[in-house]
Amino acid sequence: MKFNKKIKITLTIFVMIALLSTGFLYMKNKNIEEIPYTLFLSHVEKDLVEEVELSNSEKFKVILKNGSVFITDNPRKESFKEELLLNNIKVIEKDETISQTIPMLFTIFIMGFLLFHISRNMSKQAAREMSQMSKIDTENNSKRLTFSDVAGNEEAKEALMDLVDFMKNPEVYNKLGARLPRGVLLYGPPGTGKTLLAKAMAGEAGVPFFPVSGSDFVQVYAGLGASRIRELFKKAKEVGKSVIFIDEIDCLGKKRQGNNFAGSEEGDRTLNALLTEMSGFNDNDGIIVVAATNRIDILDEALLRPGRFDRQIEVNLPDVNGRYKILKLHSENKPISKDVDLRKLALDTVYFSGAKLESLMNEAAILAAKEKSNEITSDHISKAYYTVLVGDEKKDRSTINLRDKEITAYHEAGHALVTKLVAKENRVSKVSIIPSTKGMGGFSINLPPDKMYQSKKDILSNIMIALGGRAAEEIIFGKDFVTTGASSDLEKATEMTLSMIALLGMDEEVGLVNYKVVGNRNLDNKLVLDRAKEILDKLYLETKKLLMDNIESLKILANNLIEKEVLSEEEINHLISIEI
Repeated sequence: MKFNKKIKITLTIFVMIALLSTGFLYMKNKNIEEIPYTLFLSHVEKDLVEEVELSNSEKFKVILKNGSVFITDNPRKESFKEELLLNNIKVIEKDETISQTIPMLFTIFIMGFLLFHISRNMSKQAAREMSQMSKIDTENNSKRLTFSDVAGNEEAKEALMDLVDFMKNPEVYNKLGARLPRGVLLYGPPGTGKTLLAKAMAGEAGVPFFPVSGSDFVQVYAGLGASRIRELFKKAKEVGKSVIFIDEIDCLGKKRQGNNFAGSEEGDRTLNALLTEMSGFNDNDGIIVVAATNRIDILDEALLRPGRFDRQIEVNLPDVNGRYKILKLHSENKPISKDVDLRKLALDTVYFSGAKLESLMNEAAILAAKEKSNEITSDHISKAYYTVLVGDEKKDRSTINLRDKEITAYHEAGHALVTKLVAKENRVSKVSIIPSTKGMGGFSINLPPDKMYQSKKDILSNIMIALGGRAAEEIIFGKDFVTTGASSDLEKATEMTLSMIALLGMDEEVGLVNYKVVGNRNLDNKLVLDRAKEILDKLYLETKKLLMDNIESLKILANNLIEKEVLSEEEINHLISIEI
């Protein structure tokens, strides 16, 4: 601090001297009178000039015999000095280059000194920031978890338990020459509990847990990401047996671009540091790197090879039994009413992740608290269920006119009726024409049964269900009066059709080519698009015919929706059974 103050004082003095010198020279020249050159020649003829100071500047100084001083224009003639001498005028030649250069050099010196000082301070600041940022905060003061705190994901837990046993009893495995896997990659959809499993693994083994995110290593300064990687592994090696958890590893582990200079050199440097550290472990260090990602397809192959992430464990969405266990786990510390059937709720929450199920129970608890209820009832859970899926219902519906209400009713009735006709295994748990805070004008909740796979028939049925709303609008109101309400339905239908054709090999004309593999190669995608349009057009005609054949059921559903705004599964089944 004292050194910086001295530099500031010195710089201030230099600047003041430069300003004073410049001002002095300026004021000195400003006080000298300037006369026309013709008047100077007149003074020469009258023998009034005593002395002339010549220089290479545009003006020169003239001193008269009476002591007066003035300046005038320099004619810059080669014979000018000779003419002055012939008139008995004393000529003094001055080189003003030096006098002009010195202030310039002084100014350059001051500017250079300032720039050097600023650059030096910035370098020191950057070094301090790099030193500070390379120290990753890996303190984890949260509650220690074990596998008993994780419901569902039984297969993933079993795979991780092998590693826990290895960390607890290494001698048993060392006798047989087994090596502790250096890395475990957990991959799957968001919210399935990958982070929770990593925490539980460390808790079960009773070892320190070092959690970081892939984005922690994406930095502005060159080399900082790699420095942070080394700092992280240094901390882990100091404590011995431990679990390093890298969430969203795709941030730093994306496939390198090879000779493509558009790739990130800094990203490659960070990834290389991670690969080096993982390869540098001793066989019995007891350190395991657990990483999580939603996008295993974009990870670099060097990360996935044996010796790096030896085990790759898929963490899928829970099945009905898994959902039931997760709901029971998140209900343990909540006063749940006896009328709540968690088994039925597990059946209704197809495609819910563990995080979504936790959010569902939390929303139900919030609703119960708002109503000052002593326990969470099935009504609270039902409201929370639809809040999580489609958002809260809009309270003010006074601006919705009857025409819009009719369009929404027929649109949602179309979805529900097509579901009942083409996918009898599916359940339509609720149909509503009440707008939600997520921008939906209405909704129809379609719950398929739990399946490991989807057949081609399932996909075609789902496409028809998506097209049911638009088809109903066209049948009732005419082709020119269809609305924008089907935009998201068409998006889903198009996505399913393209996946069926281009990814799953379910179309005979396009064949078994997977267009994801061929990527951006020079292939004619027109065949895929033409075929997708053909299939969509055909399915749309089939959907319209199906609804026209059951037009009375469509009208009954729509009219009941206009009257009641919401229909439950029991009400829908009763109304449909009357007609079908």
